Amino acid sequence: MPEVKDGFARDFVEFADPAKPEEIFRCDLTWLTSYWTCIYGAGCCGIDADKPDAGCCSDGAYYSDEEDEARTQKVATRLTPEMWQFYDEAQPKKKGGKLKISEVGLDSDRKTRKVNDSCIFLNRMGHAAPGFTGSFGCVLHHLAETEGVHFVETKPDVCWQLPIRRSFETREFGDQEISVTVIGEYERLAWGDGGKDFAWYCTANTEAHVGREPVYKSNNNELIALMGPEAYAELVKHCDARVQAIAATAKKQRKRELPLFQIHPATVAARGQGTR
Repeated sequence: MPEVKDGFARDFVEFADPAKPEEIFRCDLTWLTSYWTCIYGAGCCGIDADKPDAGCCSDGAYYSDEEDEARTQKVATRLTPEMWQFYDEAQPKKKGGKLKISEVGLDSDRKTRKVNDSCIFLNRMGHAAPGFTGSFGCVLHHLAETEGVHFVETKPDVCWQLPIRRSFETREFGDQEISVTVIGEYERLAWGDGGKDFAWYCTANTEAHVGREPVYKSNNNELIALMGPEAYAELVKHCDARVQAIAATAKKQRKRELPLFQIHPATVAARGQGTR
């Protein structure tokens, strides 16, 4: 099925941050109650047509800041040759030195290093070697599974956040300036000009809107890390109410001139449901 066009209508909810009442969360309910799920290894075509098995790991991950890079360095020291295809390539020239996992990318921003034209942490499809126990895909994801932790703890920020996007705005109320944190979909537009060049992208593709749970539940760990537990609990109340209302409306099977809810069109197409 094709990728749905961007620019469609969305429903948002705003509420004060329970932990900081002077700040506001603005959350995209259309995205958060959609049934998107990561389908890497199960139909993902990758953002580059010539590297379908690389998913969104083709160019490596840009660090959010120095702390993010330092944390990734520390996590990488827990990787073993049995897990990691490019373990040898990452080893420092001098004993006790830092792992060679980073490089400078566009605009002099630091990122994970590319090896063989994709991220150094990407175990390639079909790789085999004596003693290799890792699976294809991100070895930092594999590490999290091996250690029984969530990948929020092992991946660079951009990798565990995607395709949720947290952005920041300010809003004037008289002489006051209020901070607004926006939680939404990391759609193609959010990538800037580079997003137009992706051969395939998941968030608007019906192929990826096949999750068993809506995003606000399936990505709860990521949302808690981005919002804090109190704000996430408030978000859940709004999302639960919306999902229940959509289900109740669907049961009535009444046609109305205007849609009651702006449901993500990729979820609509994947599930064959209407928006009314």
